[in-house]
Amino acid sequence: MQTNPPEAQPSSTSNPPPRKTAATSRLILVLAIVFVGMNLRPALLAVGPLIDSIQLGLDLSAVALGALITLPVLCFGAFAPLAPRLLRYQSAERLILLSLLILVVGIGLRSILGVFGLFAGTLVAGFSISVVMVLLPSIIKMHFPVQAGIMMGLYTTALALGAAIAAAVTVPLAQLPGSDWRWALAFWLAPVIIAAAIWWPQTAGGEHPRNRVHAAVPRLRGNWLAWQVTLFMGAQGAIAYCIFGWLPLILIDRGLTPVKAGFVLAAMMTVQLSTSLAGPWLATRGRDQRPAILAMMILVFVGFMGMLYGEITSVYGWSTIFGLGFGGMFSIAMALLVLRSPSPQIAASLSGMAQGVGYTLAAVAPLIIGVLHDYTGNWNAVAVFFVLLICGAAWSGLLAGRSKYIKAD
Repeated sequence: MQTNPPEAQPSSTSNPPPRKTAATSRLILVLAIVFVGMNLRPALLAVGPLIDSIQLGLDLSAVALGALITLPVLCFGAFAPLAPRLLRYQSAERLILLSLLILVVGIGLRSILGVFGLFAGTLVAGFSISVVMVLLPSIIKMHFPVQAGIMMGLYTTALALGAAIAAAVTVPLAQLPGSDWRWALAFWLAPVIIAAAIWWPQTAGGEHPRNRVHAAVPRLRGNWLAWQVTLFMGAQGAIAYCIFGWLPLILIDRGLTPVKAGFVLAAMMTVQLSTSLAGPWLATRGRDQRPAILAMMILVFVGFMGMLYGEITSVYGWSTIFGLGFGGMFSIAMALLVLRSPSPQIAASLSGMAQGVGYTLAAVAPLIIGVLHDYTGNWNAVAVFFVLLICGAAWSGLLAGRSKYIKAD
């Protein structure tokens, strides 16, 4: 079931309105959300630039490397649906702090315990990050119900900024005198500890979840609007991971050097920062999010086809077009988690469902591209598959972008 959103802030007898906070407290919360968001990507994305050094240092096979790269995404798919259930035992604020501390343990394991620590630490990090990613939208919905779209844009921009920083500085860290890939991975302990310290004041006070009637986890699996948001999240995630995994090889096959192909990907990640912040703001200017979603998907389609079939000398232009669409596509998908939710509890449940299924689809899509390329020997079948992903994202996004609220069972 689904209902049109009321013009005023939603409230009910079982869901009391969030407590008012002073301007300073709200600013501190905004900064805490930004710092936490910036630390949800580097711990995992730092592995990619160091993959050759890790393989040589631990004598890993290609299969093991593939499993290492895929493991975090599978963790998101497996653990995200379970995260809202933890609200029965502890508040979202305290669960986020605990998850950040667990993330510190995971990063440490990867750097000191060889092959076992590398995989065990990645598993622990994947679990902790999935919990934070599911619960932060409910925090935003609770404290910023009117500015939820803008706040989700700020949060997704922090995610993208953290990823860009990790891609830029991880290899130079490993090349410092006396350093190696272990030290480069361990470096990301420090910002996570800082983020935990900044978040810690948010855990003070508050009622224990067991004393709250509304702590029960809403069931959304029978709700069609929730599935529309979930499918949009999954389709855009599949597009993202296909690009991250395969775009450099596509560009190398088209004649670019590996260095230039890496520069194109880095430039794209930088461009997406603009629409990561502006996308949700634009999406909330009209009656619903459908025009913004359609515009972003058109940019993604044009940019991808240009990078694959356009003049290679214009690849930076095509990648800019794609980056603009990609950043907005992801940030709007994240914003829908709160824009379609009338309460923080439904936001947490929808976040767990959408990210759980979404990241599972995102883990499978790059494997399909590998099979298609190996079977055909060219990128034409991959282009068809990619266009199908874009069409699926546009279809589900236009349905999810309607101005409606989810009604939980």
